[in-house]
Amino acid sequence: MTVNDADTARLLVTCPDKPGIISAVSTFLYNHGANITDFDQHSSDAHGGTFFLRLEFQTPELDCSREALRNNFANRVAEPYGMQWQISYASEKKRMGVLVSRHDHVLMDLLWRTSRGDLPATIPIVISNHDDLRDEVERFGIEYHHIPVSADNKAEAEAEALAKLDGKVDVVVLARYMQILSSNFVSHYPHRVINIHHSFLPAFVGANPYQQAHDKGVKLIGATSHYVTEDLDQGPIIEQNVQRVSHRHSASELRSLGQDVERQVMLRAVRWHLEDRVIVDGNKTVVFVK
Repeated sequence: MTVNDADTARLLVTCPDKPGIISAVSTFLYNHGANITDFDQHSSDAHGGTFFLRLEFQTPELDCSREALRNNFANRVAEPYGMQWQISYASEKKRMGVLVSRHDHVLMDLLWRTSRGDLPATIPIVISNHDDLRDEVERFGIEYHHIPVSADNKAEAEAEALAKLDGKVDVVVLARYMQILSSNFVSHYPHRVINIHHSFLPAFVGANPYQQAHDKGVKLIGATSHYVTEDLDQGPIIEQNVQRVSHRHSASELRSLGQDVERQVMLRAVRWHLEDRVIVDGNKTVVFVK
């Protein structure tokens, strides 16, 4: 069956688990003319657990407006079951702001894939604490801002970045942005700042992880993508992956292999966020992927 993004809506639900939830949701959508075309669910415990749901439905035959559908769902289904929920539409691409320093491997992958339509997003703005990548970014017709950051101007630089992002983006991606964001910055985009960490957390945090890995003689290197919280590198993990290595690899070879893993992990994490496949559950995530 072929589905059209212009007709596809997504529903995410989190609520206390109890009998009847699936019936209530599916019956509601059926009664309003929607056709469910994808459905995933998970319960943390069969008795007293938390229920998570992601589904996609088709909208051409809806018998009401989007606003009426939201209001009716809130009153007839969400409130009786104590749901946290959202309805989004695939045709409304999320706007993604990117923060980067000097490493370009993650940034260029995101720019290229977005420009080709492989990622369902637009990138209206890139901000960097260096000016090195301006030409590469502007070649894509994207707004580039150089905001230097130092120990003396960190608060002012963050305020400037927030002002430039305000109203332009729905999600912020840290494509190897080598600055620690304050809790004030993160609070503007709760569970909407995605970072790629150049190690398989929690190992080898801090500077030069590939040299640390080389010094320890590791057999696996990896990368972790997570939502940023005010606790450094402790936010809910979206995706991780590893690459097997050996004593024959130099630190520079580990870096090259690791950057490939970083691109892959960040791409999956960003894609899943853009497609509304991630539900945050405390300090964990439920990720609905096939």
